[in-house]
Amino acid sequence: MATPDLSIIVPTLNAAGELSRCLGAVTAAPEEGFSLEMIVVDGGSRADTVGTARVLGARVVSSPPGRGLQLAVGAQAAGGHWLLFLHADTILESGWTRAVADFMGAEENARRAAYFRFALDDEALAARRLERMVAWRCRLLALPYGDQGLLLSQDFYHELGGFLPLPLMEDVALARRIGRRRFSALDVRAVTGAARYRRGGYVRRPLRNLGCLALYFMNCPPRLIARLYEL
Repeated sequence: MATPDLSIIVPTLNAAGELSRCLGAVTAAPEEGFSLEMIVVDGGSRADTVGTARVLGARVVSSPPGRGLQLAVGAQAAGGHWLLFLHADTILESGWTRAVADFMGAEENARRAAYFRFALDDEALAARRLERMVAWRCRLLALPYGDQGLLLSQDFYHELGGFLPLPLMEDVALARRIGRRRFSALDVRAVTGAARYRRGGYVRRPLRNLGCLALYFMNCPPRLIARLYEL
């Protein structure tokens, strides 16, 4: 079997419906001259997540639950020269294959990483405000979160030490090791489910997230931050 150019890695836990839309957008995209494989790292779903993944053509790898650990397991199983990490509730919009192909094809990006533009599947004005806040965070702090996707070469990923098996902030930990000067923003939207913001509130939830980030920068143990995050 030929080595794929790109491995798309998606961690899941009871996410059949979300995964169907996520991988459906991947498989529906036009080809751009690169081969890919899809790897779903399941953390012990009770629902039909695994069956959905296989129907859509993904290879399923099992892992103990925990997004950081699942992402690390997926990277270990990946055969692609490049890795694209996605959340199961994130849908890449039209044009992502062209943007990814252009990034992978540029020699200077061998030791750089890229992320997509954050968007929410909600027409509320509060969603647009949050999108602008995320864009500001990425420009000022160079801290894209996992729901914006992360694209980087396999060699660069391992050089950085990969995802750590953290209960929370695994994306921030890796972004800090990548560093501001080695990030690129792709001008394609990654549309993420807004259900958690509608439940938790467009003010309260971002404030809680900001508080968790501040605690992380103050070296609070991620396991303690995770408890706050779940409140």
